[in-house]
Amino acid sequence: MENPVAVDLVEFLNASPTAFHAVDEAKNRLKSAGYEQLSERDDWKLEAGKKYFFTRNHSTIVAFAIGKKYIAGNGIYIIGAHTDSPCVKLKPVSKVSKGGYLEVGVQPYGGGLWHTWFDRDLAIAGRVIVREKKDGSESYSHRLIRIEEPIMRIPTLAIHLDRDVNEGFKVNKQTHLAPVLATSVKAELNKTAAGNGSVDEKTNTNQKHHPLLLQLIAAQIGCEPADICDFELQACDTQKSVIGGALKEFIFSGRLDNLCMSFCSLKALMDSTSSEESLKEESGVRMVALFDHEEVGSDSAQGAGSPVTLDALSRITYSFSSDTKMLPIAIQRSYLVSADMAHALHPNYMDKHEENHQPKMHGGLVIKHNANQRYATNAVTSFLFREIAAKHNLPVQDFVVRSDMLCGSTIGPIMASGVGIRTVDVGAPQLSMHSIREMCAVDDVKHSYEHFKAFFQEFSNLDAKLTVDI
Repeated sequence: MENPVAVDLVEFLNASPTAFHAVDEAKNRLKSAGYEQLSERDDWKLEAGKKYFFTRNHSTIVAFAIGKKYIAGNGIYIIGAHTDSPCVKLKPVSKVSKGGYLEVGVQPYGGGLWHTWFDRDLAIAGRVIVREKKDGSESYSHRLIRIEEPIMRIPTLAIHLDRDVNEGFKVNKQTHLAPVLATSVKAELNKTAAGNGSVDEKTNTNQKHHPLLLQLIAAQIGCEPADICDFELQACDTQKSVIGGALKEFIFSGRLDNLCMSFCSLKALMDSTSSEESLKEESGVRMVALFDHEEVGSDSAQGAGSPVTLDALSRITYSFSSDTKMLPIAIQRSYLVSADMAHALHPNYMDKHEENHQPKMHGGLVIKHNANQRYATNAVTSFLFREIAAKHNLPVQDFVVRSDMLCGSTIGPIMASGVGIRTVDVGAPQLSMHSIREMCAVDDVKHSYEHFKAFFQEFSNLDAKLTVDI
């Protein structure tokens, strides 16, 4: 029997080709779970025992549930993850014509395994700003778009024309990654058949992009091509996320890094606050923060390096007290789980892992350590997270990168240093990280969800038993 949490994750993944769609899916789920949407542009009137969320740029979302016993200065217990994944994004001027082909100009986002994007059936998704006219007035709307049909491809060069390719294929991200949209001949015939007037090529947007591409986008949205003012679009793999393996023990999907952790934390928050009784004895605030732009350093208005977390903590605290001394007290009582996928031991590259730190599939969440603070974990924060696992008989693993290799990083150190919050870095083990198709274990999805749910339900009581800075 398939695990229902893993099945739900697959549905979440298939609904979330971009960060914008992931936030939209999270937003819909939160509303269904009784969470009230707030706007950062408005004053907040918060109440103990209530559940809220807000979005920023529609690519970052923060949800929180306030305990019935919460008072200003109490801790806020956060699981932070990210909504973005490496991909190829359309350039501001994407119109490229070469050798009788219409190509789409793209730029790489993040540190992807770019060779995995070749010879894949690609679609397009993202957001579009649309001009709308009604009753003589003009306004603009923000629309999500997803063309699910395979409309593009990045073809490899035949081995007959590159005999040494198997000795090492090096991708030139400027010249090799442009997807083919159509041939020029067919595009011209299509333009003629459409009456040659369906796209106003005098508009600025339509000079930047192929009319054929704009027609496809407009048809999907239900507007005229001339009404497309701007967009943020990316290429997406058309292959669906699935549960696979001979024993149905794996999830094969794109964007597991980091939508897997985003989903598990979100579901844990919703399920830990699903009944009226669930917040009755809670003295803190349970929060999930899913950020954009982690893959490129988090330095944006909606990244983990922005004030978004501190803004949320401030507004929650000051909704219950105007005393400015309460916020720094609340921060010192708070705790962050930085949840980002981890590197499972690869059977074909076992020498890439340190001998005593080899996370395995089905082995539970991985606690990440780095003496040079590439991860924010320390003895106190790892103990607290590990203790929750021990109480629920949940497996947990440790990871340290080899001392002769560079270590990656997460939002953990960014938020620990920027906010001053105690932090532990964790993640579910996976293979093929940053490939267009990744894989993780079904069991680890279940372990992650259960660990995060227990964290929300029990951290207040556990933290009260630990004394450090006294």
